[in-house]
Amino acid sequence: MLTLPDALRDAFKDPMGPVTVDPERVIAAAAAAREDHDAPDAPLVAVGDVVTYHLREAGRTPDVALIDGRTEREAVRPEIADTFATDGMEVRRITVANPPGALTADLLNALPEALGDPNPVLIEVDGEEDLAALPAIVAAPTGATVVYGQPGEGMVRVAVTAETRATARELLESLDGDVDAAYRALKQRSN
Repeated sequence: MLTLPDALRDAFKDPMGPVTVDPERVIAAAAAAREDHDAPDAPLVAVGDVVTYHLREAGRTPDVALIDGRTEREAVRPEIADTFATDGMEVRRITVANPPGALTADLLNALPEALGDPNPVLIEVDGEEDLAALPAIVAAPTGATVVYGQPGEGMVRVAVTAETRATARELLESLDGDVDAAYRALKQRSN
């Protein structure tokens, strides 16, 4: 549905929020964002295996997590992969196909479905979830937090606000493909 043009790859490397290696700071900031926006049910969304793993190890299962079994284009460490494959994680699992540098209808349709579920949802991506933070920020309600990995640096925390949503929409609209169809999949208007 949407693909990242080679000319824009560098534009997607700047973090959209503060970077930290401390998952407890992320969890505390997510709670503060919910409180600041009077959104007690606003979800914590994790994009990436390592991010999801560290949040869970710190005691917080993300409400929505997207994983692909890879980190920085390499297979995740066995203890991380084994955690998602064999643990007693009480989550609903959705499997989607999504190649690198792209956002498929499969992934875009899964996000609002997962965000609307009152229980934790694990979206298992066959391919790569490298761009999934953008539609997650667009689709998540104000007060939510989206966390994704910044290669070699840590976790990027994005509090979902009108401003961060506008930035994510601008980046989403710079992708090649049918942006209007992407917004329909995310159950969003294009303006």
